[in-house]
Amino acid sequence: MLPLRTCVGENFHSSHAASPYTRKIGLPGGTPTRGGAAQLSGSDVARECRSRGSRRRTLLPAPRGWAAAVCEKAWHMRSAAPRERLRFSDLRMPPERRRSRTKPDRNAGPKPGTKARPGSGGTTRKAVRSSQRTPQAGQRAESVVTAVTEEEESRLRQRNRRTLEEEDKPDAERCLEQLVFGDVEDDEDALLRRLRSSRGQLHESSDDSEVDDEAKDNLPHQKKPVWVDDDDEDEEIVDMLNNRFRKDIMKNASESKLSKDKLQKRLKEEFQHAMGGVPDWAEPGRKKRQSSDDESEEDEDDLLQRTGNFISTSTSLPRGILKMKNCRPANAERPTTARISSVQFHPGAQVVMVSGVDNAISLFQVDGKTNPKIQSIYLEKFPIFKACFSANGEELLATSMHSKVLYVYDMLAGKLIPVHQVRGLKEKIVKRFEVSPNGSFLLISGIAGFSHLLSMKTKELIGSMKINGRIAASSFSSDSKRIYTSSGNGEVYVWDVNSRKCINRFLDEGSLCGLSIATSKNGQYVACGSKSGVVNIYSQDSCLQQTNPKPIKAIMNLVTGATSLAFNPTTEILAVASKRMKDAVRLVHLPSCTVFSNFPVFKKSILSRVQTMDFSPRSGYFALGNERGKALLYRLHHFSDF
Repeated sequence: MLPLRTCVGENFHSSHAASPYTRKIGLPGGTPTRGGAAQLSGSDVARECRSRGSRRRTLLPAPRGWAAAVCEKAWHMRSAAPRERLRFSDLRMPPERRRSRTKPDRNAGPKPGTKARPGSGGTTRKAVRSSQRTPQAGQRAESVVTAVTEEEESRLRQRNRRTLEEEDKPDAERCLEQLVFGDVEDDEDALLRRLRSSRGQLHESSDDSEVDDEAKDNLPHQKKPVWVDDDDEDEEIVDMLNNRFRKDIMKNASESKLSKDKLQKRLKEEFQHAMGGVPDWAEPGRKKRQSSDDESEEDEDDLLQRTGNFISTSTSLPRGILKMKNCRPANAERPTTARISSVQFHPGAQVVMVSGVDNAISLFQVDGKTNPKIQSIYLEKFPIFKACFSANGEELLATSMHSKVLYVYDMLAGKLIPVHQVRGLKEKIVKRFEVSPNGSFLLISGIAGFSHLLSMKTKELIGSMKINGRIAASSFSSDSKRIYTSSGNGEVYVWDVNSRKCINRFLDEGSLCGLSIATSKNGQYVACGSKSGVVNIYSQDSCLQQTNPKPIKAIMNLVTGATSLAFNPTTEILAVASKRMKDAVRLVHLPSCTVFSNFPVFKKSILSRVQTMDFSPRSGYFALGNERGKALLYRLHHFSDF
């Protein structure tokens, strides 16, 4: 066989070795197409293009002349191995047998029995090697490409790492990155494998999470102190008398000084007493509540998805500080300078009654802002000593300081009815009176120790009762079955209403002269005020059964005579006042029998001398009447209703 350069001669050019035309129609590299001894006709090229478009394996005509010497094997399109045509019978074959008839891999090399393509010269040999590679050459090429690719990837990684890493990055940050991501400088795929494995471990350990949580809950939570101060070991003494809040937690006078540990224990005791025990969140060994029902979990999720006021106040009034607001005076729309003698809230409507020595009774609507006036009743030459609503609120009764006439005002009809004379009643002056809570009786206190019981409906005398000495004050029990009368010599009489007999009599402890008496609405307490300013709080049961009962608590916050006493409807507050001294009024918390420390405010004192007091039907408001003609009004925030 002649060399390729000898056969072609000068007509062969190196650019023909891999021309686009030869590659497109499938000619072997180095086959001359222009200027050579043999050329393909246009019909041959068109036939080849049509065969490629229809996937038909029509062969080009074999080259003639010197081209036959170049290619000794059959002339095919792209590879040395001919492709088999898919026959119709092959469509019914299973896929496994059909795959066995497909064309072998190009890189597998020529079939046995075929000869390598001859060639000589630099350009011609390169063209021949590029068109027909041996299996060893293909493997070497693949290894070279793989090596180049790996080298290129490593170079890109190093360049990216240099871009991300800063030269001035602190060592702490590098250490943190190494702890989080590990040492993955050489192999970044290790990080991905580690993350995949951690996901699997997390999924596997999810079943044991509940057991771990229970084990953690059982362990006691103990925190070590950050540092220890030597001065803390010395026992420090706290002065209890210099702080007004610490005075309230003193049990006796010997506890004027306590250590810090004892003070802390005392504060814990007070907190537990106020909360009604140790709350769940304060228990050290408590466990997390595990909800087994799906409904409870849904309720919790629904609770977290909504906003609102979920904080509710306690039903019991806390002691220490009473949250209250100073409102506009109740009689601001009818100002007066005359002394206020009576202030009382209507039992069924949001109305307050104010009366004074200016011969007028005024009704105001209570709203805490403007308190508009509803009506005023003027009684000529009748300075009012006391005015009071009936139990049902349909009538208004008033007495004077120098008259025996009793005025009754019908609230529904708007008529003023004077009661000039009560048959059997020989009193010259009618001043003090009390209305029973059930609205059946009217008690008038006369002179020489007489008390007269009248029918509230007919205003007729039912019977009279007499004590030794002067009557200072009287009060019905909450069930209207008993009457408590305080005498001027310090004795207290208990009367039965039905029989009008004295069922018990005792001496108010430490009292030389009684001034006031009041009973609680729940029938639990009896408060007696004396001329010395001491207010003794008794249990009603002891007052009925014992001849010498002991008071539960003696309130000694007043230094002048306790002239006014009033329990609130819920029996949680006792108001004590003295009209003989300015700002002499205190609010006592029940049942702890401690005084609220924030009332009155002495820096902004406007109370003056308090003459009368009253609470609204649901304790929402507190009213005071003073000698300057003002009916002061306060809003108690603990109670939501009027």
